[in-house]
This record gives sequence, C-alpha cells and structure tokens, in this order.
Amino acid sequence: MASFNIKGGCKLSGDLLPQGAKNEALQVICATLLTKEKVTISNIPDILDINNLLTLLCAMHVEVTKEAPNTYSFKAENIDPNYLQTADFYKTSASLRGSVMLVGPLIARFGQAVIPKPGGDKIGRRRLDTHFLGIRKLGADFIYDPDDKLYKISAKKLQGCYILLDEASVTGTANIVMTSVLAEGTTTIYNAACEPYIQQLCKMLNAMGADISGIGSNLLVINGVNELRGCSHRLLPDMIEVGSFIGMAAMTSSEITIKNTAYDELGIIPDSFRRLGIRLEKRGDDIFVPAQNSYTIESFIDGSIMTIADAPWPGLTPDLLSVFLVTATKANGSVLIHQKMFESRLFFVDKLIDMGAQIILCDPHRATVIGLGDQLHLRASVMSSPDIRAGIALLIAAMCAEGTSTIHNINQIDRGYENIDGRLNALGANIIRIDD
Repeated sequence: MASFNIKGGCKLSGDLLPQGAKNEALQVICATLLTKEKVTISNIPDILDINNLLTLLCAMHVEVTKEAPNTYSFKAENIDPNYLQTADFYKTSASLRGSVMLVGPLIARFGQAVIPKPGGDKIGRRRLDTHFLGIRKLGADFIYDPDDKLYKISAKKLQGCYILLDEASVTGTANIVMTSVLAEGTTTIYNAACEPYIQQLCKMLNAMGADISGIGSNLLVINGVNELRGCSHRLLPDMIEVGSFIGMAAMTSSEITIKNTAYDELGIIPDSFRRLGIRLEKRGDDIFVPAQNSYTIESFIDGSIMTIADAPWPGLTPDLLSVFLVTATKANGSVLIHQKMFESRLFFVDKLIDMGAQIILCDPHRATVIGLGDQLHLRASVMSSPDIRAGIALLIAAMCAEGTSTIHNINQIDRGYENIDGRLNALGANIIRIDD
C-alpha cells in the first residue's frame, strides 16, 4: 500500500494546469462503444480509475491507441461479447464505479450487458435504481443475481419514451442518454442532470450523429438514429481539481495561478470559496489566488451562520465539500457543511480533529467547522485515505500542519489526481511517495 510523507509548512508558488475532467472522461470513453468508427479523445487524465477503464476496454477487444500524451483513440469494431461473461471481466469492472456506464452503450448496440455491482469510493450507499429504471422503460429487462452480485440486462428492441427521473443523477442521466441515442423513436428525459460533463457527453454524441436537444437544461429530447460515426473530442479541465487547488493555496498561504480553468464552466465554485473569505481573481481563463495570511467566513445577510451545501447543478458539486470543510478550519468564523448526497463522506473529519481542527460532526450529513484562523496549528499525523476527495482534503491538511505527516492508501488519491505529488513538489511542496 503506497503512502505519502508530507512535510508541512511549505508554501507553493507558480502555475498549476488542471488535468482533464475525470467524471467526463469516464462517460465519454464508455460512449466510444456506441460506434464501430474511430473516436479520438484528448486531455484524458493519467489516473488510476481511467487507466483501469482503458484496460477493461482493451480486454473487450476495443482498439485503444495512445496517439499523444493524454490523447487516445478508440475503435470498438470487434468487441468480444464472450469476454463479458468471464470472471476477469467481473473482477475488473467490479473494482471501478464508472463501469456501470458500460451498460447503456452495450445495451444500445448489442442488446445485452452483464455488469457486477460496481465498486469505487466507500462513501455510503450509491444506488443504481435511476440507471436501471430509465433503461428498463426503454425496453430492457433486468435480472439481479444476488449470489454472484451480477446485473444481467437484455433488450430485443429499444423504444423511445418519456422518462421522469426520480433524481437528477449524473451517471444515471449519462447511461440513459447513451442507451436512447440508438433507440427507435423519441426519448424525453425530464429532471435530467445538466452538469457540464453531461453537456459535454451530449455534444460529443451529437458530433457522432446523435440528435439530442435541450443540452444544458433538465429536459433532454433524443431522437433515435440508426448508427453513430466517429469524432474527435476534448475533455474540459477538472473542476474538482481546480477547487482543490484553490483550497490548497488558501490553507498554505500560497500564491498560485491555476491555468486554463474553463472558468465559465465552474458555476458556483469560485463564489463559494469567496464566501469563505478567499480572494481569487479571474484573469482571462486563469484563476489567480494571492497569498493570504488570513481569511474570514462570511455570514448570511441576516447574520446567521454560513451554510455550504451540495446541490444538483448549477448548485455546488458534492465532490468538493471535503475540500471546503478542511479549508474552513483555518478561516476566521464558523460554517455548517451539509453533505446531502452521501452518508459516509464526512466520516474522515475525525482525522482532522486529531490534528487539532475544531469540528463538530452533527450527524452523518452535517459538520460544523469552527475556524480558528491564526490560532490553528494543525499537528502532523498518520492517516489513511478512505476515498478520493477525503484523501485530497487530508493532503491539504498535512501540507498545512507542523511536522511530517503520513497518508497511507494513497491509491485512493491516485484514482482521481494525476501525479499530484510531482506537480505540487514542482511548486515548492515536500511530498515523498513511498511505494509498496
């Protein structure tokens, strides 16, 4: 199990270029299965979750070619359907949460799919009902094998229909969209997720010959087509990494510039950091974060305590609440962090409390952070990363702490952040990777 040793108190200085968006990559790479023709995708991050998905596609006999750094082409002309029935496929796909988005393309193109209960972060219950209810309405049959923990899906014919999603699930919307583009007739999806990553997926599918309207709204209309062609597509920068760097700069009192952020696609993220008192400037498409010795949390207009909560887009992404929480520990003032979606995502706060942060875990979904400002002196600690986003929050805390901290199980961080230690060390951090 690889680990990081982090010497705290090192300031950063310079430019950071965010990687391509992990969540978008998982969707659009799965979408390459919808056509026999070549699809080229650039700005793909070199991270564990994506590399595992690439390995899985190669095993399915998809021609995956590295055209340039972070650029791959995909040609799913000769997929081996028998591989989907093997133990190797079950094991590999079960370890990857994004593998659930293979269902839509496989059903749309081949009429059958087998998918094990997918893995990923241990952050609470992550149900698949939205995916399966929508795909079932399009004409698919589902059988769940509880002994082998396998979902078996088949469809003789997919027929467009009206679908009202029970929740605005991002991956659920992606899966249903990918299923419906080759269905007969018109599919209407209401209460669809409208995150930039979903918009990017729809734009790529339209470039492949799909007919999707309503992109950017929660009402998508898809007119089915007979087949899709190849295209070229570039991923957005990863908004979660952009937010992580803003929090990191504030906690370490560092001056950094985050380059090429696709600022207009960040939504409420910059203003949410400003609510914590963090100064940042938009410079073209870059974000400049000046060195700040202190920052003060705002209160609401009526004087009540600030609340930062996740919400469906254009609300705040839940993937950044761990970063907001750790960043607030060094602010002046108090804030309530309300994580609505996952009931286990805040459980890492005990590690921050051990380091000296003042946090009250109210319940599985809410934590009150009492920011200590200059009085905060985090102690070095030995920790283990429970998931990607808690992992980066613990790394930020360790970079701010006095002494040398150790974070174990950093493969969780590697799942979502490309060469994070190398990129931060280039700016002045002192992070040593210790391999297994």
